[in-house]
Amino acid sequence: MLRMDLAIAARSLRQHARRNAFLGAALGAVTGLLVLLGGLTAGMESAMMRSANTLLTGHVNVGGFFKVTSGTAAPLVSDYPKLVALVREQVPELDYLTVRGRGWAKGVSETASMDLVLGGVDVDHEPALPRVLRMLEGSLEALRAPGTVLLFEAQAKRLKVGVGDVLTISAPTARGVNNTADVKVAAVARDVGLLSSFSAFIQHDTLRQLYGLNAASTGAIHLYLKDPGDASAVASRLRTAFADGGWRVMEPEAKPYWMKLMQTVPSEDWTGQKIDVTTGDDEMGQFKQFILALRIVTGLLVTILMIVVVVGILNTLAIAVRERTKEIGTLRAIGMQRTKVLWLFVLETALLGAIGTAAGALAATGLAWALNAAGIVLPAAVQVFLAMDELHVLLDPPSIVGYVVGLTAITVAASILPAFRAARLKPVTAMHHIG
Repeated sequence: MLRMDLAIAARSLRQHARRNAFLGAALGAVTGLLVLLGGLTAGMESAMMRSANTLLTGHVNVGGFFKVTSGTAAPLVSDYPKLVALVREQVPELDYLTVRGRGWAKGVSETASMDLVLGGVDVDHEPALPRVLRMLEGSLEALRAPGTVLLFEAQAKRLKVGVGDVLTISAPTARGVNNTADVKVAAVARDVGLLSSFSAFIQHDTLRQLYGLNAASTGAIHLYLKDPGDASAVASRLRTAFADGGWRVMEPEAKPYWMKLMQTVPSEDWTGQKIDVTTGDDEMGQFKQFILALRIVTGLLVTILMIVVVVGILNTLAIAVRERTKEIGTLRAIGMQRTKVLWLFVLETALLGAIGTAAGALAATGLAWALNAAGIVLPAAVQVFLAMDELHVLLDPPSIVGYVVGLTAITVAASILPAFRAARLKPVTAMHHIG
């Protein structure tokens, strides 16, 4: 019976091919637009999170602050190897970890200067950096040498330096004096969005020497988990483990470490070492708000599109019912029940919706693959806004299926009222209808 009903619905679609082609194309266009819009949003979020997890934060971060006096603070963790050992013991979800120095300094070249957020790195223990950073000059391996720094493209242009040039780094130490160090530019990497405009990498031992630190001190331990969704649970577990192990632990606060360094910690009345355990979301701060705003804007656009689709379907189906009034009357006159007429109209619309939305999703998927394969380089201003250097549409199959099913369901729902009106027509009235 269902096969016969489908055959009738398909025949009816062919008989009114022009109108149905227009409606199907509209559904396909909306579906394709949703797929591309969702993919672009996901690509932007993925690029931003990738750059943040590369430059600033892990999924979980074991950092802290050291205060020589109650009014001064430095983003330091002393005796960090003991913390690393405890982390490995307490976090079976761990994929890998890195130890990063944290610093804020002024970079001075012969012709210009700028403020830099310094990340002290040991490239031999940074498996993510080669996957994310793309070198324009030099190589990441050159950052193994003491007295070297890696800059990003925009920074190198502003400072007017290249690989092999010398840069003077000036930084305030925890004891209130300024130290300077001459470092050689080992590599220049392509920008990776907004975050790379102020972040730079320096060889870890060089950063320690700049700040006068011993080999057991660092800025933070970045933990990368097998499942990033476990970050909150792991952070809570580590706070308890550190407190039980005798460390003083800061209360959780959803702020990046630099905001705590500038606003919160200096006003607190304590000295010595405190450990601060944060998640990547905590460290992202305003960038997470940007992502939330992006999702809200996308949601509003989707809602507007849905309203337009529903209104268009209602109008088109109302016209279709009027054009087919005599046909409906004939069906009713030969004995077809009202429920059957209603069912055939709904089935016809469902078939049209499924074909149109599936075709639109397939076309958008092909276009997204083509755009990704083309490797379109974005202008610098757009790179800052989109947080990626190349246009990238991140396709999510479950979301695409959701768009197809959702739009088909909306199409069917919008057809119920016109179909119900058609089913209620009296056979005599319908057969004598003109126009």
